[in-house]
Amino acid sequence: MHPILFQFGPITIYSYGFFLALAYLTGSILAQREAKIRGFGAHFISNLCLLSLISGILGARIFFLLFNLDFFKENPLEIIMLQHGGLVWYGGLISAIVSVVIYIRIKKQPIFATLDLVAPYIALAQAIGRIGCFLNGCCYGKLWRDENIPYPTQIFSSLSMLFVFLVLRVMQKQGLKTGSIFFSYLLLYSAKRFFIEFLRGDSPVVFLNLTVFQLASVGIFVSASVTLIFIKNR
Repeated sequence: MHPILFQFGPITIYSYGFFLALAYLTGSILAQREAKIRGFGAHFISNLCLLSLISGILGARIFFLLFNLDFFKENPLEIIMLQHGGLVWYGGLISAIVSVVIYIRIKKQPIFATLDLVAPYIALAQAIGRIGCFLNGCCYGKLWRDENIPYPTQIFSSLSMLFVFLVLRVMQKQGLKTGSIFFSYLLLYSAKRFFIEFLRGDSPVVFLNLTVFQLASVGIFVSASVTLIFIKNR
């Protein structure tokens, strides 16, 4: 682990926060560039990205708190210590989607066309953010063959999300029906998360030897699959 990236006197740059910021900046800048190509206002996309960042972090943190109530009851100051990690992606996804959809409707923009635009850059941001998880030591894997070496699940996740980003970018250039890219993102991410959970060491099983995130992944995968079939046949 390398939780502290740099330290300049009293200023400390944490790996987790640094890569979270890098993920946001990279995804936001590239999404704004794509917005100009597709006729969306760059300012609109910039605000959308900032809103999704804030609401996503809040939702992800709230879900993490709910899953670790006993720890935070004993350590209440840790609630605001985001540099130590502790974000649940599905919580962030739900809160970000809700806030983003509301914002898109207020601005009277096409919902699914907008989500199609930003979906690849969400995947890219995840790929970058997982590097911060690796350096911070969170989202860790089970021990490999009973040795004191954990699976580098964060690196697996980072590489797989980079692959998802490339797939979605190819899809973006094919002129698919509206909604196809966003729901393909949900399908690919949920499939990735389902299988990576078998190697994770921080997610207890809750039902049928599956974790709560695997159960959520199954639900999202099925819903995304049905929706993609509907879009294709529409």
